Amino acid sequence: MNMIYATYNIHHNSIDIYTYVGYFLRIDCNKAEKGLKTTPCSECALNALAIDEPLEYTRLYLIHSC
Repeated sequence: MNMIYATYNIHHNSIDIYTYVGYFLRIDCNKAEKGLKTTPCSECALNALAIDEPLEYTRLYLIHSC
């Protein structure tokens, strides 16, 4: 699947992904990060990644969820 656009949705705490064929996907950040052992610093880095680089956050999630 070719992703072309991803944004952080502050209202749902999710990453919204729009694909070139018109599909819309939503990754819930709470569910994606559930079970991760984080420190305050790593949690801050995850939040910054989701907000600033949502496409990279999506790639990391998809790689580690398989």
